[in-house]
Amino acid sequence: MHSSLSKKPILSIAPMMDWTDRHFRFFMRLITKRTLLYTEMITSSAILRGDREYLLGYSPVELPLVLQLGGDNPRELAQASKIGEEYGYSEINLNVGCPSSKVQKGRFGACLMAYPELVAECIATMKASTNLPVTVKHRIGIEGKEKYEDLAKFVEVVSKAKCDRFIVHARIAILEGLSPLQNRKIPPLRYEDVYQLKRDFPELVIEINGGILTLQEAKAQLNFIDGSMIGRAAYENPYQFSIADEMFFQDSNFILKREEILLEMLPYIEAHIKKGGKAHHILRHCLGLYYGQKGAKAYRSFLSKLMYSRDFNEICIKLQKLQLTK
Repeated sequence: MHSSLSKKPILSIAPMMDWTDRHFRFFMRLITKRTLLYTEMITSSAILRGDREYLLGYSPVELPLVLQLGGDNPRELAQASKIGEEYGYSEINLNVGCPSSKVQKGRFGACLMAYPELVAECIATMKASTNLPVTVKHRIGIEGKEKYEDLAKFVEVVSKAKCDRFIVHARIAILEGLSPLQNRKIPPLRYEDVYQLKRDFPELVIEINGGILTLQEAKAQLNFIDGSMIGRAAYENPYQFSIADEMFFQDSNFILKREEILLEMLPYIEAHIKKGGKAHHILRHCLGLYYGQKGAKAYRSFLSKLMYSRDFNEICIKLQKLQLTK
C-alpha cells in the first residue's frame, strides 16, 4: 500500500467545514503526532478549476493527512484524487455524509446514500487513478432508506469497488427540515447498527463516528469495530489528545504543556502574517486549549481580544507573559 498508514487507523479527527483547516491541523500536530487528520471537504470541481495551492496546500508536519472530496462525477473525482496524491496526501476520502442543502443541490454528500451503485463507481474510478487508500465517510441512512438492511446493502455494493475503509456516522441524515447542526444532534445514535456491520462484514475496515466525546469512549469502541473518529469534542477540547499517541499507538512522545504549545505557534503565526494573513485565522483554533481547566473562561477572553491585535510583537509579549503566569 502506498502509504505509511496502517490498514486500520484507530483514531481520527473528523473533517469539519470552517474548522479543520490547515491552521487547526498544524495546531493539533503540536498535541498529537499520530492521530489521523482530515481536510475540510473540498469539491472535486473546485480542485480542477480553482486555486489548487490555496485549496490543497499544507505543512508536511500535518501528515498523516486525508484529503476529503465532495462530488458525484466519477471522472472528476478520479482527477482530483490523482492531484491529491501528487500533493502528498496520505489518503483520499469521499464524503457521503454531509446533509447541508448546498451539498444536496450538487447531488453529493448524504444524498448519495440513495445511489450506492454510483458511489461504487466513484470509488472504483478513484482507486484506478491513485495508489493511495480510498475511503468513504457516510451515514447509517437517510429518510426513506433508514433501515439496517438499507445500510448493509449500501456497504455491500460499495465494498465491491474495494473501498479501503468505511467511516460510519451512527445517525441517519434527515435531508429535509433539519440543519447540519440539528442533523448532528436530533437523529438518535444507533451504534448497534455499526457494530452489526462489522459482524456482517468482518473483512471490511469499519470506523465509527458520532457522539464520541473522549479518548476513553473512543477506545471503548474498539471492542466492537476497527477505529474511532471524534468530531466537535476534538475541537472544543483539543488538549485531551495530548495522551492519544500513548493511549492508542504506544508512542510515548514528549508532551508539550499548554503554554508551550502557544509559544510553538508563534513562528507559524509570524509567517502567516508576513504572507498577508491575520493572527485570528490561527489563534481562533486555540480557544479550547484550556478546556476544563481553572481559569479557562479568562483565557478565552484574553485570547479573543489578543488575536485581533495587528501588532505581532504584542502577541509575542502577551503569550510569553501568559507562560510566566502559569
